[in-house]
Amino acid sequence: MEPKNLIILMSDEHTRSATGCYGHPFVSTPNIDKLAADGVKFDAAYTPCPVCVPARASFATGRWVHDIECWDNATPFDGTQANWHAALRARGHHTVSIGKLHFRSGEDDNGFSDEEMAMHIIDGKGDLLGLIRDDGMPKRGASWKMAKLAGPGESMYTRYDRDICAATQTWLYEEAPKHTDKPWVLFVSMVAPHFPLTAPSEHFYRYYNRDLAPPKLYDKRNAPIHPYVDDYRNTFAYDEHFTTPDKLKRGQAGYLGLISFMDEQVGLIMDALADAGLTDDTRVLYTTDHGDNMGTRGAWGKSLMYEEAAAVPLIVSGPDVPKGQVVKTPVTLCDVFPFVMNCVGAGDDATMTDDLPGTDLLDLAAGAEPDRVAFSEYHGMGSKIAAFMVRKGDWKLVHYEGYPDQLFNLADDPEELTDLAADPAHAAKLDELTGELAAICDAAAVDKAARSRQAEMVEENGGREAIIERGDLGFSVPPGVQPMFD
Repeated sequence: MEPKNLIILMSDEHTRSATGCYGHPFVSTPNIDKLAADGVKFDAAYTPCPVCVPARASFATGRWVHDIECWDNATPFDGTQANWHAALRARGHHTVSIGKLHFRSGEDDNGFSDEEMAMHIIDGKGDLLGLIRDDGMPKRGASWKMAKLAGPGESMYTRYDRDICAATQTWLYEEAPKHTDKPWVLFVSMVAPHFPLTAPSEHFYRYYNRDLAPPKLYDKRNAPIHPYVDDYRNTFAYDEHFTTPDKLKRGQAGYLGLISFMDEQVGLIMDALADAGLTDDTRVLYTTDHGDNMGTRGAWGKSLMYEEAAAVPLIVSGPDVPKGQVVKTPVTLCDVFPFVMNCVGAGDDATMTDDLPGTDLLDLAAGAEPDRVAFSEYHGMGSKIAAFMVRKGDWKLVHYEGYPDQLFNLADDPEELTDLAADPAHAAKLDELTGELAAICDAAAVDKAARSRQAEMVEENGGREAIIERGDLGFSVPPGVQPMFD
């Protein structure tokens, strides 16, 4: 692969299925769809953790969450772990981030040559409430924002994303020409479609004016709810806020509207890339940190291992990338690290990639490791126990450290409506995937390690009552905005 520049476009909380090129019947994402038509689309891509801070730490380091011990939204990447930004900077490549990072602090050396408009966790501490994961988990006070703020308009996040887009355009026109000695990497990280579900009017009403079916399994009276989902729903209590069909529809329209708004920003960035004359010298990767439940099973936000939250869109496009290819092999965001290194011509740095779990995405697209597994784990807010996911071929195992496991055949059951874990006919497949999980980690030991560190952090931050009194932020704020806790 010839060395070229790389733009990484990362959104926040974009459910894979809510994309035109991934089969959504009416969501408008023409710019992401064009990237897929001009490149390689990965149909079985997953986050290493369905919540922001650990997912982004894994993305930076190329390592599983349990390896770097960035367990939750209060244990962020702090620049001390080996990462691709620092590795490339050390080799003379200009690496720039614009937008959300969700690391500990801009005062840390996070490995970039420059950080512009970076959003990090609040006070270097983040979501301390998520450290409390016992039977008395406090109800999240900020969950009302999910329904209350759903509707047309602008939020601090849409304004931030517009600024990120403008800064990216400026960088491509003014800064990129200054860095021609070696390929550069530009990491552009937007916040949409992360809640608040306030979408610009033209995008909100595109969906609000449609007939929108209620989310799948929204009413828990219609189907049995796994106890893990019940824990999450009871902690965030979205049922108490989405109290009418119209409020529910406004939430759906807000989320889909934010996806179209985000896609619009992608288009503006791609236009600037072309206008700057950089298209032939630049590859583009689009992805997100994790998905969103979108009201399915009565859950909003992330944190669950169903496809809505754990699966992510992942597309690689560029002048020398196969056009219109669809890859069924399971991949994760940890596979981005070796791809980035190879993309800019730094793949010979074996010390950075040989012991990582990932494989270059374009090697996987060319047929490497067809029987590999994708892996994800969760140890954060709204959960009393750890959850682990393994995807191999059409099959998906979700192991809960203390609750019944789940097994799905995604070819026959893409909506994950039929749990086959207790079916004797599929006992061999359950054993096979359980073995794949054991080859990656000792689930019980990992769960114990996460809980131990979280208990220590509770004490380090004044104890349980002090953390509860601090309150619930609901979501991080852009630079320069004062956080308000509930």
